Amino acid sequence: MYTKRNFGMMPRTVNGLMEDIFFNGLNRMSEEPGYAQVPVNIKETTDAFEVHAIAPGLKKEDFRINVDKNNLTVSFDHKEEQKETAEDGKWLRSEYKMRSFKRSFTLNEKIDTSKISAKYADGVLVVNLPKKEVSEPATMEISVN
Repeated sequence: MYTKRNFGMMPRTVNGLMEDIFFNGLNRMSEEPGYAQVPVNIKETTDAFEVHAIAPGLKKEDFRINVDKNNLTVSFDHKEEQKETAEDGKWLRSEYKMRSFKRSFTLNEKIDTSKISAKYADGVLVVNLPKKEVSEPATMEISVN
């Protein structure tokens, strides 16, 4: 069975393997119908995962980032505004349009959801997902009574 992803048509088993490799720690959920699919890159550092979403032409106030239990949702809702006056001129051709988008990810237990942060610069939204500090299990010797 084949399924379409950003990187083309691939067998489902290879797709699963690619997601395990690239999303290492983040399980991707399907995108919601009616929204554009914004491309993302996910990077792992020693102390966090970073979700990079390309979204040029927006302001930081335009984004909505929510965590509900273990689901992270990144979205932008575009409101169409028509502002044309005689002094502004009129568009003869308008090929690019802003589109709403929504991406959701299932976070695993490695993510410290209380410390998630985000920044937006140069058309790229970066959501920082810090890893929880892993405490090593205590090593001890138990005496038998």
